[in-house]
Amino acid sequence: MIGIPEALVGTQVEFNGEAGRRWIAALPGQAAAYLERWRLRLTGPSMHGAVSLVLPVERADGTPAALKLQLLDEESAGEAAALRAWDGNGVVRLLEHDARSGAMLLERLDERRPLSGVADTMAAVRVVGELLARLNAVVAPGGVRRLGDIAEAMLDDVPRRVRGAADPAERRLLERCAGAVREVAGEPGGQLLHWDLHYDNVLAPLAGSGRGEPWVVIDPKPLAGDPGFELLPALVNRFEAGQVLSRFDLMTEVLGLDRGRARAWTLGRVLQNGLWELEDEEEGAGGLPGELVAVARALLTLRA
Repeated sequence: MIGIPEALVGTQVEFNGEAGRRWIAALPGQAAAYLERWRLRLTGPSMHGAVSLVLPVERADGTPAALKLQLLDEESAGEAAALRAWDGNGVVRLLEHDARSGAMLLERLDERRPLSGVADTMAAVRVVGELLARLNAVVAPGGVRRLGDIAEAMLDDVPRRVRGAADPAERRLLERCAGAVREVAGEPGGQLLHWDLHYDNVLAPLAGSGRGEPWVVIDPKPLAGDPGFELLPALVNRFEAGQVLSRFDLMTEVLGLDRGRARAWTLGRVLQNGLWELEDEEEGAGGLPGELVAVARALLTLRA
């Protein structure tokens, strides 16, 4: 019997409405079909991400693996192509993939040991930076979204969306972020980005797996773009206001980034998140998160 976590049901309905309900209804049958197709044995209870079901399984030869099922959308459509391009270099290995449904069989990692469990935040930031340096060294393959298109759409949306912000200080802050993005939007880059590398998207390998490294990345939302667009998750997750600039400096140093471009593209991520928050505000939420405001203000103190 394949259990469907209630939290996954909730997020699918929230994000995808009726399409999410249909996907959830079909999920037990879909999971059973892939267990048979790829000769897998279920070895534990269902797990889930924000919008995906993950089943711990064992292959026919006894190798542990993870079956990931998700509703294809613009974020997940390029995931398999990105994993192939990275080819296990610091990233979870792709073992099987069905392009029609987006189902993937992945290397099994230890979900009990995420990087978020490391008490020293700056040590965790360094791990993220070192992993991003490896990931971003790869040129993006075809079939993934492009940062240039995203930046253009954001800037087009700024006049209408920002005007709707209730707080004049937040309006000015987002307009300054948009100004920084305009300075770099003509050179969006073409490296392969993870786009969502926070501390819970880094796991330790399974004991005895033979992985010769302590940390492995999961769950990319791939983009082709400038590595400066990767930094915000590690600034706002496990947020500490006094560490914003020290985390930013550490990551730009480890990644070898131009500090001015990294500043501009990080403000671009603030802008992207801020526009999403304003969209939610129209539906009843209110204001920008404090950590987002703090990051923007800290970076805007730096010389461009």
